[in-house]
Amino acid sequence: MLKAGGIGAAAGFVIALILTLITPLCDPCAALFVGLGVGVLAAFWERPVTGGDGALKGAEAGAIATAGSLLGQMVGTVLNGIIVGPEKAAQLIRQFGLPFEYQSPAQYWAYLLAGNCCCALGGVLLGAGLGAVGGLIGYQIWGRSASSPPAEPTPPYQP
Repeated sequence: MLKAGGIGAAAGFVIALILTLITPLCDPCAALFVGLGVGVLAAFWERPVTGGDGALKGAEAGAIATAGSLLGQMVGTVLNGIIVGPEKAAQLIRQFGLPFEYQSPAQYWAYLLAGNCCCALGGVLLGAGLGAVGGLIGYQIWGRSASSPPAEPTPPYQP
């Protein structure tokens, strides 16, 4: 679980950083793929005995992995905020026909960081949930064969 979560955290960091450099909006797609992927990976390495155990291992790995995604999203948001700035963001909002002006640069940073923090925390919950689903999928693939008892030998035919 820790190995899968660590790998997922590194991948989630890079994916979230790239996505938030493109746009500072939420990136739940990263949580979807990273959470589900590390859930399956945790079940592959842990070989759970029950479906509940697979879901638990997957949820733990998904939460660890999307915590790395949270960190990547925060770093990407700060870099995007530096690149775009409040003036260009206000221009973009006006292009959509919405009248909006930031009162101060501090308001821009507060909206940007607080909004992304809430989205990233939601992404951790989403990643944990999808990690549980991935753990169940992994249990269906690998867990049953490891937990099923060996077949009883059939007795020889006696008339």
